[in-house]
Amino acid sequence: MQSKAQSVDEYLKELPEARKKVMIEIRELILKNIPKGFVEQMSYGMIGYVVPHSIYPNGYHCNPKLPLPFINIASQKNFIALYHMGIYANPELLNWFVSEYPKYSCQKLDMGKGCIRFKRFDQIPFDLISSLVQKMFIEEWINCYESQIKKSK
Repeated sequence: MQSKAQSVDEYLKELPEARKKVMIEIRELILKNIPKGFVEQMSYGMIGYVVPHSIYPNGYHCNPKLPLPFINIASQKNFIALYHMGIYANPELLNWFVSEYPKYSCQKLDMGKGCIRFKRFDQIPFDLISSLVQKMFIEEWINCYESQIKKSK
C-alpha cells in the first residue's frame, strides 16, 4: 500500500490513531539514531531515509533521478514494515539482526529479504531498531550498494 502523500506529515495524518502513534515512535527513533548525511523524505509512497544526490549524485540505479534509498517505514494493511536495504545487501548485518532479535522480542521474527514486518504493535523491539539504524554509516552504505551493483552486472 503506497501512499500518495507528498510529505511525511501528510503521510502520518492519513493513519489511524493506533498506527500513527507507533509510526511516530519509529520515525523519532530513526531520526535520533540515523548517522549523519541521510535525509528523510517520502520515498516510494513511504517514509524514507535516503542518500541525497548532493552526497551520491549517481542516485538509485533503478531510477537515477531518485536518491539512493536506505531505510523506509510504512503502515501496510496487516503490519508496520521497516525496509532496511543494508540488511538486504550485507549478510553480516542480516546475521547480526537475526541473532539479536530474540533478545528483544518474544514474537517470531517475520521478515523478507530486507523487510521486517511487525504485526503486534506492542511487541516492536524499539531498542533493537535503534541499534540497527546506527549500524551503517552513509559511506558504508554507498560502498556496500556499489559492490552489490557490480556483482549483479
